[in-house]
Amino acid sequence: MHRKVGLLAQKIGMTQIFREDGTRVPVTVLFAKGNVVVAHRTEDRDGYTAVQVGFGERKATRFTKPDLGRFKAAGVEPKRWVREFRCAPEDLAKFAVAAEVPLSIFAPGDRVDVTGTSKGKGYQGVMKRHGMAGKPRTHGVHEYFRHGGSIGMRKTPGRVLPGMRMAGRMGGERVTEENLELVAVREDDGVLLVRGPVPGPNGGLVMVRPSHKAAIRAAHAAA
Repeated sequence: MHRKVGLLAQKIGMTQIFREDGTRVPVTVLFAKGNVVVAHRTEDRDGYTAVQVGFGERKATRFTKPDLGRFKAAGVEPKRWVREFRCAPEDLAKFAVAAEVPLSIFAPGDRVDVTGTSKGKGYQGVMKRHGMAGKPRTHGVHEYFRHGGSIGMRKTPGRVLPGMRMAGRMGGERVTEENLELVAVREDDGVLLVRGPVPGPNGGLVMVRPSHKAAIRAAHAAA
């Protein structure tokens, strides 16, 4: 199943809106105006089909000459971020190079997947990183309250198994929140309102794509 073209957006922050029936809905505001098609990826030349989208402003002096040449050949202004969206071959004709991708590719009520880089938390222990309970604070326990407990066996296999949950760096990873409700699309303001939180800090880049799970369910229902 092919993925569809989405939008790059910058996370502004969270707020709340009220529906007509008075229901309060927590939403994340995503600024998505200014997505421009930079290039196409085709099956014959690249082995797959995709639309390369650029977003965000940045000084031209911060780009390398090859990057500036790539944007000049496409006829677009240099963009801060460039990402690819896999799509069906027939979608390439809908999004020409140098054309802007409108927010109207989404509609209120759509289900979307939002991908971003989670906030970095630094080096953390097992209680914060993995949600472990720690040790009792009674019965003679001391200096061991937030430890993770035993991590291996002495005899067999005599080593720590790969994947053991231990203390370490937390966050700063690629995270996708799936099947979120798109509450509103405000084209005049260039923003999308997505229900609930999305990965990353305010000002961070996120990718908004049509929900993969929703597409699978629709395909099964049609079959």
